[in-house]
Amino acid sequence: MKKINKITISVILLIGAGVLLSNNIIGNKTAFKTYNFGEPSKVYALQIAKEYTFAGETVTMDDADLRKRMDKELLVNTYWQSNMMLMIKRSNQYFPLIERILKEEGVPDDFKYLAVIESGLENVISPAGAKGFWQILKTTGKEMGLEVNSNVDERYHLELSTRVACSYLKKAKEKLGSWTLAAASYNRGISGIKRLLEKQQVDNYYDLLLNRETQRYVFRILAMKEILSNPSQYGFVYNSMDLYGELKAKEILVDTAITNIAAFSKSMGINYKQLKIFNPWLLENHLNNKSRKQYYIALPDSSEIGS
Repeated sequence: MKKINKITISVILLIGAGVLLSNNIIGNKTAFKTYNFGEPSKVYALQIAKEYTFAGETVTMDDADLRKRMDKELLVNTYWQSNMMLMIKRSNQYFPLIERILKEEGVPDDFKYLAVIESGLENVISPAGAKGFWQILKTTGKEMGLEVNSNVDERYHLELSTRVACSYLKKAKEKLGSWTLAAASYNRGISGIKRLLEKQQVDNYYDLLLNRETQRYVFRILAMKEILSNPSQYGFVYNSMDLYGELKAKEILVDTAITNIAAFSKSMGINYKQLKIFNPWLLENHLNNKSRKQYYIALPDSSEIGS
């Protein structure tokens, strides 16, 4: 009898602890929904629209292959929640500048999503050595007018690299005939896409049989556009305070060498870290500038200092 009572009491205590734990989880803000004693959140299949658009060009989902490819990218990005939330936050910070440049260069606004899939809106380096938001190779950057060396790498300069990407995309559009093919060529190359079109005797991206990476490429862009344009529809909940704010800066012209960037930063009323955040293209603690080139160095607005 005493043994039974001990067991009963132990069970009651365990249940009580579970209730307290469950209440504590529910009572606190958490990224995971918890119901009763921890019923897991459900994963839902996503509805595929009848058609999507990219750069004013429509793709109709009337083919099983196209639906499957779109479904995959929507699922991958929707249920990789932490990454997608970061894309939402970063896009609020960087899209305004990218959108302005795309408009000035005459490139469709939808190409901002290409930068998202290329780099996640970070200055990353690929295994092939492509760098920056637009993942530009060293040879390509130099050929298109960017300074790339051990002291300065303008592939990390968001405005300059975006303009270079625009130049490439306009050239690709002219040679290939559509913005969708231009987007695909950003991954496979203009000549590579052109050869495949001729070999397979088709005239558009969606009818091409492609390597795995290029086959996914445009659909990754379409998925990013769809989710970032309709985040609440895909379960992403946030308010404006959660987003990263656009970096506000002023520029100063420098046409001489800077012997010590840390000291230069201090003379500008900021520190080394702040200057490098706004100018990631400055690679070292000095700027050589033997040719007396004119550089525009961004300095954080007073509202950014200390934030």
